[in-house]
Parts: sequence; structure tokens; C-alpha cells
Amino acid sequence: MNVLRTPDTAFDSLTDFPFKSNYIDLEDSLRMHYIDEGVGPTVLLLHGEPSWSYLYRHMISPIVEAGMRVVAPDLIGFGKSDKPTSQESYTYAKHIYWTQQLLDQLQLSDIHLFIQDWGGLIGLRLLTASPSRFRSVVASNTMLPTGTMAPPKAFLDWQNFAANSPQFDVATVLQRATVKILTENEIMAYNAPFPKDEYKAGARVFPALVPTSESDPESENNKAAWMILAQWSKPFLTLFSDEDPITRGGEQVFQKLVPGTKGQDHQIVHGGHFVQEDAGENLALLILTFYHKNNFI
Repeated sequence: MNVLRTPDTAFDSLTDFPFKSNYIDLEDSLRMHYIDEGVGPTVLLLHGEPSWSYLYRHMISPIVEAGMRVVAPDLIGFGKSDKPTSQESYTYAKHIYWTQQLLDQLQLSDIHLFIQDWGGLIGLRLLTASPSRFRSVVASNTMLPTGTMAPPKAFLDWQNFAANSPQFDVATVLQRATVKILTENEIMAYNAPFPKDEYKAGARVFPALVPTSESDPESENNKAAWMILAQWSKPFLTLFSDEDPITRGGEQVFQKLVPGTKGQDHQIVHGGHFVQEDAGENLALLILTFYHKNNFI
């Protein structure tokens, strides 16, 4: 497996990401980067495509200041983590396996999970594999598709763009899926992990890994995961946004099928798909309110 590692110098100019970098070595000779801040109950923040832990910069400090520990990894292929250069090196199952190694090596338990985008596809599989390891879930703009329903046209268009567009500027993708106007520094930060096109194999292939038919290799595994989620009675909060054409309305599926959603103060937050960028501080406040309500802090 040919692997690239973004030079540290690519991140030198970040002015609003003061968090210490931490690394673990995974099987497959890969290195994964993660943020690990604070002490207390563990909050695991999982990002999606094509972002990285920088997306959570407005949420980390408020949660830490409230007495929680925040762990925010960069998925393999993103951020400061290693990047295999072949699209064939990435599968849905491998992303789950790689992230599972983070949980195991850090010996994370009693986890409060926050998921968005691919963070949900990976995080919910981790949860349903070891339900006792998790205490709560907050879900935003995510899903756990089984391929039984056709995806929205907006997703199919995105899938086609990621696979076939001659230019794949990551910051432009982020900008198109946020309400706010990104600053020059933010644009630089989202492009920083990908100094050349050959670093983008993971970002390019990620949309194609989403199960969109029942013939997908992970369709049956996701169906099995839903069976477990249908029995999940621990607190589960949805904080979806109002301007995401891909996942809009997805909160209703979780609220209908997951028992732990009952009695929680679900909200629709103003923002685009990358709601952490549009409303990070508000999200942190709503998450902490949820934790207080359920006596986690």
C-alpha cells in the first residue's frame, strides 16, 4: 500500500486550531491523528467527508470547559492522518476497523458519541458492535443507509462529482455545503491536508462507499446495526440542520426507530450540511444542555 503523509508545515499557518496533535499507529502501517483535550467523561467527535477534526474547533473548547474530555480523530485519508494513494485501499469496513483501533488503543469507554456525515456511518457501526461501550449519542446530518431506499438526487450528484470532476477542491466542497462564507484562513485549513491531487484518493472515493443498493457489501451489516439501534434506550439526541438537501428529514427516522430519542429535546439548527462550521458554538451549547438533562455532567 502506497501511503502519503501531509507535511506538518502544511498546517503551520492555522491561526484558530490551538490543539495539540496526537498520533497512534494502526495495523496496515498507518498513522492516525487525533485531538485529545480535557479530562472527564469522554466525548468522541467523528467527522465526515471531506473534512477533518478542524471542523470541530468551535465545539472542543466549550465542551472541555464544561468538564468533559474530547477526542476528535482524523479519519484515515483526511486531516493529519495518513493517506493511502489508491482508492481501492479504502472500504467502508476498513474505515470502521481503523477507527475501532483508536477506541481500543485509547481504551475509550462510557463514550458520548457525536456524529455527522460519515461520522454516523462509522460511529453507529462502532456503537452497535459494542453497545455497552457507549452512553449517549448526538446525531447531526447523518444516516445509516442500507440500500433499501434510493438516495436523494443531491447525493447522487455529489457522488458523481466526487468521482468524475477534473477539479476536486476540498474547501470549495465545504463552502458549497455551508451557509456562512468561509474566511481565507478557513479555506486554507480545509485544503491543507491535500497539498496535491494524489493525497485526495480517500476524499474522492468516500461517496462511492455509501451503500446505495442492497447488493452493497455493507448493506446487510447496516441492517443488522439497525436491529440493535431499534433496542437502544440510552439517550439519543438529533440536531439536524435546516439547509442540508441530502440529510434533511433524516432526524425523523432516528426519532421513529430509536427508543433512546424519546423525551429528548431535539432541535433543527440553522446551517448547511457542515453545521459544525455554521453553528459550532450553538451545537456545543445544545450538546451540553443534553448532557446536563441526562445527568452526564
